[in-house]
Amino acid sequence: MESSRQSKIFDVVRNCFVAATPEEQVRQKWLQAMVTSLGYPKELIAVEKELWRLPHLLHDPHVPQRRADIICFAKGIHAEHPLFPLLLIECKQEALNAKALDQVMGYNYYVGAPFVAVVNGTHIVMNQGLSTLPSYQELIRRVAS
Repeated sequence: MESSRQSKIFDVVRNCFVAATPEEQVRQKWLQAMVTSLGYPKELIAVEKELWRLPHLLHDPHVPQRRADIICFAKGIHAEHPLFPLLLIECKQEALNAKALDQVMGYNYYVGAPFVAVVNGTHIVMNQGLSTLPSYQELIRRVAS
């Protein structure tokens, strides 16, 4: 029983243990920081969310059968949708490269989040000239201005 616990990691958003793959460890590191240090409301975070299940895309037949690693939503940032993606994050276990950036930007073609990031265990690459992950309130302020 103890060996199975060692291969699991607790997901603070999904509120359960998940397999501790290298990519999952990266995802959980960033989720922990988002929720505990940066003020992201965990009830507004989706983990491994299928793109075609996003409320604003439900009627689009062209959405690919892909999952986004992390999507943080916000209320009141879109005129037509009460809940809309604010931040899309793709997690990678390896070094960040152009292929990873292309992947997340391809996802964001459908998602439409104003902020996009690719992360690994130690680095983050974000759009809009950001070099670190801002707090939730800072992203809200940036969208509002």
